[in-house]
Amino acid sequence: MTDGGRRAVVRQALSVATATGLYGVSFGALSVAAGLDVWQTAALSLLMFTGGSQFAFVGVLGAGGAGVAAVGTAALLGARNALYGAAMAPLLRATGARRLAAAHVTIDESTAVATAQRTPELARTGFWWTGVGVFVLWNAFTLLGALVGNAIGDPRRWGLDAAAAAAFLALLWPRLAAGRATRLVAVGAVVVALALTPVAPAGIPVLAAAAVAVAVGWRAPGPALGRASGTAGRA
Repeated sequence: MTDGGRRAVVRQALSVATATGLYGVSFGALSVAAGLDVWQTAALSLLMFTGGSQFAFVGVLGAGGAGVAAVGTAALLGARNALYGAAMAPLLRATGARRLAAAHVTIDESTAVATAQRTPELARTGFWWTGVGVFVLWNAFTLLGALVGNAIGDPRRWGLDAAAAAAFLALLWPRLAAGRATRLVAVGAVVVALALTPVAPAGIPVLAAAAVAVAVGWRAPGPALGRASGTAGRA
């Protein structure tokens, strides 16, 4: 692993972490608006630490839903992280406290950056820099959003709702040139997710899109599986 290659991965990781972390302002503001106080909001980001599940949780509470419904929706949406963990564990080979830390920062962003790399060493570098970077910035900006939510108003005015998605599109786009199989998996995952979004509970479209990659990998195991899994996980 060259120093130049490692620096490029670190830059990529930090750019994704920054874009994702900034969106924590939006979560902090929405969480307080949904009825949680500042410390409950901060604890949610610190302990749950999976953005989609956090937004689902406060969304259900904000709409007047019961706590059980909020927890169930968040858990369903967060189930995809178990798939990421299964893919990352053999690569990271973490043990003890490091294994617990790896489990906590195994999220969309850290998995996507890791699977985009050419070698296991670069993948591990990307995973840890992205995971820890997102954790620090997400929690910092969640607290900021909770404290000044009323002052900043609707975070969408600042374009924060698009920041994380734009970072992922930039990360994913070059991988679509990897081969026809990768593009077909991406298209299939998107079609399945879009078809289910209007009719299925939150979380189901994401899991179904990931299942497309799993099915392809089962039928055609090999190098394409890693590429397909990374593509479908965010589609």
